[in-house]
Amino acid sequence: MSPKPNVSEERKEQIAEAATKVFVSKGFDKARMNDIAEEAGLSKGALYLYFKSKDAIITHLLDKLFEREFADLLLLKDDPRPASEKLLFFTEEMIAGMQNWTKIIPIMYEFLGRLFRQSIVQEAFKKYMRFYLELITPIIQEGIDDGEFKADNAEDVAITIGAIFEGTILLWVYDSEIIDLEKHLNSAMKLLLEGLKA
Repeated sequence: MSPKPNVSEERKEQIAEAATKVFVSKGFDKARMNDIAEEAGLSKGALYLYFKSKDAIITHLLDKLFEREFADLLLLKDDPRPASEKLLFFTEEMIAGMQNWTKIIPIMYEFLGRLFRQSIVQEAFKKYMRFYLELITPIIQEGIDDGEFKADNAEDVAITIGAIFEGTILLWVYDSEIIDLEKHLNSAMKLLLEGLKA
């Protein structure tokens, strides 16, 4: 007998999708649980069975976003290719994921705006940052150990790569006519890798 589908998880994803639409159109502060319940086709009482507050929905959205973003990248740990090729693959995967971010960019920047005011958002981004460093730093260290890269500190390079991504996305938000995410992220990473060559 095949296992029963997890209806609870399916319903949570349905609510998360509805919440994303409501947050994008109204913003966090103006969005109400009633709005989310209505968009999800649920009663407010049913919504509270899955999420006790908007903060709980925000945490779920962030966790799922970061989980999807890094799912394929976890495979890089056992990838036999040279470190530079793995970092280029990482860049391609991040860019591919960003194409799906267009609708949630307003939410992302509301999240960032809340970083200094809400510990729940701070904790989610801190978790994301540390997971990113845990994934990328060993790849850079591998490149240093193999004589492929000249660098003193692998984590410093990992932070620089993160800054390239975050900074380019922000510039794209400022002016998408000048900044081409795919083109400028690729060129920035190639410049960095060229500078790292031993």
